[in-house]
Amino acid sequence: MEKMEGAKCSPDTRTYNILISLHAKHNDIELAARYLKKMKESSLEPDAVSYRTLLYAFSIRCMVSEAEELIAEMDEKGLEIDEFTQSSLTRMYIEAGLVEKSWAWFQRFHLGGNMTSECYSATIDAFGERGHILQAEKVFECCLQVKKLSVLEFNVMIKSYGISKKFDRACHLFDSMEKHGLVSDRCGYNSLVQMLASADLPEKAIFYLRKMRELDLVIDCVPYCAVISSYAKLGRMEMAVEVYKEMIGCGIKPDVIVYGVLINAYAETGNVNEATYYIETMRNLGLPMNGVVCKSLIKLYTKVGYLKEAQESYKNLQLFETGIDVYSSNCMIDLYSERSMVSEAEEIFENLKRNGDANEFTYAMMLCMYKRNGRFVEAFWIARKMRELGLMTDLLSYNHVLGLYASDGRYKEAVATFEEMVKSLVRPDNSTFKSLGIILLKCGVPKVAIDRLEMERKKDQESGVRAWASILSSVVDMDDDDDDDDNDDDVAIEVV
Repeated sequence: MEKMEGAKCSPDTRTYNILISLHAKHNDIELAARYLKKMKESSLEPDAVSYRTLLYAFSIRCMVSEAEELIAEMDEKGLEIDEFTQSSLTRMYIEAGLVEKSWAWFQRFHLGGNMTSECYSATIDAFGERGHILQAEKVFECCLQVKKLSVLEFNVMIKSYGISKKFDRACHLFDSMEKHGLVSDRCGYNSLVQMLASADLPEKAIFYLRKMRELDLVIDCVPYCAVISSYAKLGRMEMAVEVYKEMIGCGIKPDVIVYGVLINAYAETGNVNEATYYIETMRNLGLPMNGVVCKSLIKLYTKVGYLKEAQESYKNLQLFETGIDVYSSNCMIDLYSERSMVSEAEEIFENLKRNGDANEFTYAMMLCMYKRNGRFVEAFWIARKMRELGLMTDLLSYNHVLGLYASDGRYKEAVATFEEMVKSLVRPDNSTFKSLGIILLKCGVPKVAIDRLEMERKKDQESGVRAWASILSSVVDMDDDDDDDDNDDDVAIEVV
């Protein structure tokens, strides 16, 4: 601009439009707005492009009042608002929570009769994405009234139903397309199959997948993978395998993601034979191993205790771009813990700590391993670190720490842990009360009294937990007998 002024070359409207666009794209919205003001001060008339550029910048930042000022100016000048601006302003109002204004904005153009099919679909999508399903349906009905329905409007309306979890309506609308002389495209079928599969409705998903195949719209394994994954998630592996075989029979080649789903599903159940079958099949097809499959193998081998195979898979995982993850590392620590392979577990633990990835489960597994191997100094250090780092949120963690204190005679710490557990609204389980029962027994409380406590807890969890807490606190305080009378205080417990 300075060079232009120095050369006595005055900027025109196009120059200012470029500057507005440039600064808006670089997120300097104030300077972009100043250039519009400067254009007016220079006696230049902003054109539709000037307003549209700045209006879009305002809309995506939800600058409602600034956008409305520009709209008023455009209306006053008689400048046309294009469909792109229509859609962006609709989204702006919705994002700002001004649903009524967004509807009024839509009505302005719908009643004016100058909306395209693409603009109707964009409006349906804007309402649907934010869960405003009633408004999305009304826009769809308006589109039907003006006879501008196309496959695109159906697709976005079906997508909106999916977002709102109205799957029956989505299927009904999809099935009604033929009544309007329309046939769904590949995108519509893919979207519906994926939606139903993700909603744990594989039976409905496979129905539409087979219709899709009959119309010769299946070009890859993606929709089949969605259905296989849905069945696998529900534990219905016989159906997952049946769909896999159907896909093979139709000449659709599976990819590594399909095999990853099957391998992971069998890893969850510890089925080594089936998982191995699909690993070998994948290799025979020349499909490369990836990080996801490798993690599934670690899960499988650590679950069934295959040390050598787990170590090999863990080593291979380091070769992939994603690298080692905390879940796989925790699985290895758990396996090493079971085998008392302390140094190997410590090596992984130190790596996780160094990278800031060690989580609550990591610490809990290390505590369990140290306790199992009689290394109480390290176990108590872990327990202290868990408290310091705020890693005491899970029932398993509380039980491990409480059990550690109970086994080493640190009854005050055990009772404090139990009280903290109750205050944190972590519901104790049978394992918790087993450790607490041991404390009471060691403190001289008769077993019959402990049994009565348990009976009360099972009848009424809330009052039972209070009874346990009260008696534990009382017993532990008495057990710490500080009255120097050289006599042990008798413990009198009455359980109603």
